[in-house]
Amino acid sequence: MGTQSEKQNNNSGLISSTMEDYLKAIFELDKLKRVVRVKDIAKKLEVKMPTVTGMLKKLEERGLVRHKKYEFVELTVTGAFFGNEMRRRHAILLRFLTEILKVEIKTAAEEACKLEHFLSKGTLENLIDFMDFVEACPRAQERWPDRSKDC
Repeated sequence: MGTQSEKQNNNSGLISSTMEDYLKAIFELDKLKRVVRVKDIAKKLEVKMPTVTGMLKKLEERGLVRHKKYEFVELTVTGAFFGNEMRRRHAILLRFLTEILKVEIKTAAEEACKLEHFLSKGTLENLIDFMDFVEACPRAQERWPDRSKDC
């Protein structure tokens, strides 16, 4: 099935964590700008434009984006699904790291980027349930990390 950093795409094979990062970036840029250009993606991901062009070709081969040279980049329905899912996973993990574990925002953002690719759907749902439990606890005014040391 591939490495741990690859996921099955129902349409055409495997999607790497790098591809997921591109799909998330394109999804976010589309929501922000409505028109996504290669240079926008390069700037957001801090890579060179030829690198973006090469990845767009791979994503297009997998049916995840539509792009022709010198034109805008557009996600397909499947590409948008993956992009939105990665954005959602990142937000959940960032919230967990900053609000529950009290990790500094810069570190949390970097680590959420790494974790979003590897957690199973079940683990992510369990994490959400745990966050809901901690936040709904009657002793919520007491910081969970501080209270956990008592156990």
